[in-house]
Amino acid sequence: MNKLAQLWRDNRGVIVFLSLMFVFRSAVADWNDVPSGSMQPTIQIGDRLLVNKMAYDIRLPFTTTSLIKRADPKRGDIVIFISEVADNRLVKRVIGVPGDVVAMHSNVLSINGRPLSYIATDEAVDNSKVLTEQLDTIKHQVKLAPFSTGRDSFAAVTVPDGHYLVLGDNRDNSADSRVIGFVPRGEIVGRASTVLFSLDYDNYFLPRSERFLAKL
Repeated sequence: MNKLAQLWRDNRGVIVFLSLMFVFRSAVADWNDVPSGSMQPTIQIGDRLLVNKMAYDIRLPFTTTSLIKRADPKRGDIVIFISEVADNRLVKRVIGVPGDVVAMHSNVLSINGRPLSYIATDEAVDNSKVLTEQLDTIKHQVKLAPFSTGRDSFAAVTVPDGHYLVLGDNRDNSADSRVIGFVPRGEIVGRASTVLFSLDYDNYFLPRSERFLAKL
């Protein structure tokens, strides 16, 4: 006990700082590494996303227990969730909210019977087509593979209460609700809207300065 007391006296400031930092990262804001291309072209491999953990709930630190519900995810939100099915922490875009009827035919989404609008762009990534998708008031880009992957269509499904349908912006290369099913509300831990910083994995991990603090 004497050694612990001495340790506290000698390092009180550092211990308090580290404790507050861990609480902050657990309950307020954190960053999320993106190791895959499932959200390209919006999010690049090597991006570190700033995650607002208070966007939807105020949670008990170091747990997923919600103390106060602040809001629900909306269509177009980029959410971070801890998937029990995938046994992983994932980042995807909310497409369907509870009660929505969502379908996809040849990579054209429809929500509640209304097809979304798409505009072709002049951009191409790895021979893939890039389109601008209009999701409610949000315009964002989606990436389509130059060949069929078998994930470009699904029959109409109704999003159940307390769940969300999420997709990756890299539509033909994303393990999303087409693979893991609907995402329970309780698994969603935050919303991402900004790239904190980015490292280019294909170029000696050099920083991509143009992506620092970029809006998603």
